[in-house]
Amino acid sequence: MALMRFALLSLVILLGNPGASAASVNWPPLPSRLKLETPFGTLGIHTSEYVYESRLHIDDIDIDPPIKGLLNITYAFSLPKSQIALISVSDGNNDCPVSYRWVVLEKDGYKVSPAFGSCSTQVKVSVRSGAFKLETPNSKKPDKIDVYVYDGKTIKTHTKP
Repeated sequence: MALMRFALLSLVILLGNPGASAASVNWPPLPSRLKLETPFGTLGIHTSEYVYESRLHIDDIDIDPPIKGLLNITYAFSLPKSQIALISVSDGNNDCPVSYRWVVLEKDGYKVSPAFGSCSTQVKVSVRSGAFKLETPNSKKPDKIDVYVYDGKTIKTHTKP
């Protein structure tokens, strides 16, 4: 009986909750790169032999505020006067395995958004009218989807069914 419960629990963990709408969404794999060359400089990741000690830099200079952890440049978009990249950041926290930041590179420098996200690597990213949208399952209500919209200055969030 205990073996059957273990097998059923393992199957639920592997498959997730089939009744949840967020679980039924077809989430694309999270892209990953360590370097992004732009007209405004090269955004890159200084890797480290310590898993959570990699650092984000532009033209080999660490950005300020520093972003450290297990880092990936997941998405990048070219705009007429800037380049924007989505960075995934994992700091080893099992309760929240990943957060995200937008980095905007421009002729006069760069901007870094505050950290955001629902702790999931399941994301969909899109852009519309100069606003960058990230959708991800809600960490507390798996049948809901959190939506984060970045306009280059602020991040607004809402949850949809």
